[in-house]
Amino acid sequence: MNDKLLKEITPLTQSDCFTLFSRVKDKFDFPLHYHEEYELNFIMNGQGARRVIGDHMEEIEELELVLVGPNLQHAWFTHKCTSREIKEVTIQFHKDLFDEKLLKRNQLSFLRSMLERSSRGILFSKETTRQLANRLLNLNQKHGFDSVLELFSILHDLSTSREIRLLSDPSFHAPETLSFNSRRIELTYEYINQNFHKPITLGEVAKLANMTEVSFSRFFKQRTGITFIDSLTDIRLGHASRMLIDTTHSISEIAYQCGFNNISNFNRIFKKKKGCTPKEFRETFSGKRIFI
Repeated sequence: MNDKLLKEITPLTQSDCFTLFSRVKDKFDFPLHYHEEYELNFIMNGQGARRVIGDHMEEIEELELVLVGPNLQHAWFTHKCTSREIKEVTIQFHKDLFDEKLLKRNQLSFLRSMLERSSRGILFSKETTRQLANRLLNLNQKHGFDSVLELFSILHDLSTSREIRLLSDPSFHAPETLSFNSRRIELTYEYINQNFHKPITLGEVAKLANMTEVSFSRFFKQRTGITFIDSLTDIRLGHASRMLIDTTHSISEIAYQCGFNNISNFNRIFKKKKGCTPKEFRETFSGKRIFI
């Protein structure tokens, strides 16, 4: 299973509160994967499909709602599902959407607890899922601040719901559990996100961090778990993924606008990192996706 584990680079940017993707489909075809964002996944008419969360696996019923924590591997597979009209609503939001200090307030204690437990994956009860189904299906009808308030309200209601199930074993570790708290790393990411469309060298960011290239490379890898080059590539792919969904630009235009020096290199890296070609990715996300 881990041999096919894919790190998903979501198109969610730091300027977004969350992204919502809703569609009707006849199969589950996204591979086992993980990402840094929280994910709330609602499925209707999916009876017989197989859910994998961490080290937990089981067939799902007709209706289900699951909250997946950051970097926890997960996927749904068609398995025995024969429905031709599977409805799915996927909501992804950043780990820092809720500030740590805010979550320490008494009024948000239930929400804090739920987010912490989502590291194992949370399956909500049938009753809770039925109660929230219409709100989840209609969330894409709301706009701007109203949609953010509605998402917060949904998450609060989930945090106070009863009869939840934690899915993955507590001894199971997510693929990436490193946490970094460094102004130098923050400055590096800010710089990359502002200049990803331009050539960026290790020397530039090392100078920004006031370190030598060798020292910065070692420091960056220790704090983030990946190399600076891999991180730069991931950020560029994230912006490219967003453009593949949001725009009608050609794939070659997107490649060059996201800092890749040629289309062949872009296609090769994209498929290696995301498990599909840019064209296949665009076709897969041809449903209705909204960024708030």
